[in-house]
Formats: sequence, structure tokens, C-alpha cells
Amino acid sequence: MMYFAFLFGFCFVFWMVGVSCNPSPYYGVLSLVLGAAFGCGLLVSMGGSFVSVVLFLIYLGGMLVIFAYSSALVEEPYPVAWGNRGGVVYVYDLCFSYCKVWGNVLLTVEYGKVWWCYNWCWWVVCCSVKFWWGSVVLFGSWLFLIAGWGLLLTLFVVMELVRGLSRGVLRPI
Repeated sequence: MMYFAFLFGFCFVFWMVGVSCNPSPYYGVLSLVLGAAFGCGLLVSMGGSFVSVVLFLIYLGGMLVIFAYSSALVEEPYPVAWGNRGGVVYVYDLCFSYCKVWGNVLLTVEYGKVWWCYNWCWWVVCCSVKFWWGSVVLFGSWLFLIAGWGLLLTLFVVMELVRGLSRGVLRPI
């Protein structure tokens, strides 16, 4: 089971670095979906099935919709691909980041610190999830209303940030 957790963790880091090193917003969607899937698979392999389903729904239901609207509003006239001259810098950055992460993983395995780091990180995740779920039970619907308001505010902020020069998202019809 530890091999599956390590595989899911490595794939999660792999695809999240792919999200951060994309040359154009159109190419980050697949990396975001696969990174979310492997991150939730990591949580399932550790026994957190409900938390992983909730996170997967949040990633794909909320964040991906905002990302799709944002990238549709940007409409780059000349998107940069991986093989273009500008995209080679991103590919180099992506490969360098993977080598750095893999070197750190090998270094921690060599000195035997990977078990301590793995257990400590899982303890922090469990405590934060238990605290969050306890606060949901304690505060009830008010917490969900505040969270929904925050997501709506985030949607408007992202849409205003990606607007064009002369057009806005919230314009009269």
C-alpha cells in the first residue's frame, strides 16, 4: 500500500508542477484534472474516502469551471505551445523542477527521513480535517453561507482580472 501512496504522491507533484509551468492557460487544464485525481487517490489510499470525494468535487466542480471561464475570456490570439521558441523555456523549467523534486525525494529516502515526514504530514492533514469538520458541525449553515460568499467573490475577482482592455465581464446587455 505504501508503494501506491508513493506513486500517487509522485504523480500529484508531477501534474501540479505541470500546472505551474504551462506556457498558456489552455494547456494547464489536463494537468489540473490529473493532479486533482492523483491527489484524491492519495487520500483514498490513506483511508480518507469522504474527504477525497469532497476535494475532487471542489476541484472539478468549482475551480475548473472558473478556470474554463477565465481561459475562454482571455482568448489569446497567439497561444504559446510547448514546441515554440517561448515554450522551450517552460519545458526546461518543468524538467528542472522534476529533477529537483526527484533529487530531494532520493535524498530523504537515503537518510531514512521519508517515514517521519510522511507520518508527520499525514498527522497535520488529519488534524486539520477533523478541526474543519468539527467547525462545520458547530457553526452549521453559517459556515457554508460564508464559504459560498467567498467563492462567489473569488469568481468575480478572477473574471475582472482576466478581462480584456475595453470589455469587462460585468457589462450591461
